[in-house]
Amino acid sequence: MTFLIHGATGAQGAPVLAALLPVIPDVRAAVRDAAAYRGGGVPVSVDLSSVDSLAAAYAGVDGVFVHLPIGSPAQQAEHAAAVVAAVHRARPARVVVSTSGGRIDGPEAAGSPLDVLVRGIRDAGVPLAVVEPRLYLENLLLPVVVGPVRTEGVLRYPIRDDYAVSWSSHLDVADVVARLLRDPSVTGTVGVGALPALTGRDLAAAFAEHLGRDVRFAARTPDEFGADIIPLFGEEGARPVIESYRWRATQASEAIDAPTSAQARLGLTPRTPGEWLRDIGV
Repeated sequence: MTFLIHGATGAQGAPVLAALLPVIPDVRAAVRDAAAYRGGGVPVSVDLSSVDSLAAAYAGVDGVFVHLPIGSPAQQAEHAAAVVAAVHRARPARVVVSTSGGRIDGPEAAGSPLDVLVRGIRDAGVPLAVVEPRLYLENLLLPVVVGPVRTEGVLRYPIRDDYAVSWSSHLDVADVVARLLRDPSVTGTVGVGALPALTGRDLAAAFAEHLGRDVRFAARTPDEFGADIIPLFGEEGARPVIESYRWRATQASEAIDAPTSAQARLGLTPRTPGEWLRDIGV
């Protein structure tokens, strides 16, 4: 079997690559510059804005894992359109898409780059599985978040005290993606995240136990959070993130649906926040 993993050096792709390498002999790492790649698998140079480049990489493979990298809406739209066109042309045997925490349901999602990506691949008639996480535990490792946890014992994050989320880690998503690539019988949506969903207080309690100190949760506004992350991601990259937290401020909660969860469909349970902290060695 041959699998192509987008973002093989990034936060989402690298754990997928690591999960597959021990069990799949031919794993291809889709990267910008194959000559500069030093990781595992077989490097393949791809340009996310080039249909020709993507189609050449997709030709003859048994599975492709793809997600849209952080960027402006225009950049993401360009990448989504190119991936869809390449899938239509090359017709890989299977595609697994991660929504990266974005939503593909509801009126606000219609016409978004993620919606274009998922609908376009589905319209190609290529077997498709869509992995739907909510918020990533790795977000808590941003210096503006984990720094005050260590120095002040305060976990500040732009969600309400009562806002429950099906948090998951990149490691959890990688476990699900690796299973879906190897098991073509499962198609459609697979939600990834904690059930029952977790509040900020639950996260603070996990940090407190792991660090051996008191940690409390403190809600902050999306704009306050945005002022801290713009220097990290740039204005264009940060703006969609800020808007996503403004959207969350209007919602009651953000739990995955139990019937379509990885727990129900694949028998895979995500790490607890405490297990995740131990696994990554924070």
